[in-house]
Amino acid sequence: QVQLVESGGGLVQAGGSLRLSCAASGRTFSNYAMGWFRQAPGKERDFIAAISWTGSTLYAGSVKGRFTVSRDNGKNTVYLQMNSLKPEDTAVYYCAMGRGWPARYDYWGQGTQVTVSS
Repeated sequence: QVQLVESGGGLVQAGGSLRLSCAASGRTFSNYAMGWFRQAPGKERDFIAAISWTGSTLYAGSVKGRFTVSRDNGKNTVYLQMNSLKPEDTAVYYCAMGRGWPARYDYWGQGTQVTVSS
């Protein structure tokens, strides 16, 4: 059974930073691409960033240069370092696990809330 558990969300002022973590279990982590998505109230879930099993990365234009995705295969964990946060970054952030590149995501975490105050 695959389990993805996000952590690290919270309340931060505009311009601040947060690091999200997503711990995975139930699959051979190093064989999968990992992605980050977010969903703001009343909006669709949007792609943010992804990292392949080889370390290649993709970013949405809205976060490129501010967010960095990384992974530690020894800890079965993917990270999202978020800098220069803006109020429009406020959303529930989800990690996902998938195959291929760009990935098709089959497994999702429960989400963690990020709130950026102005």
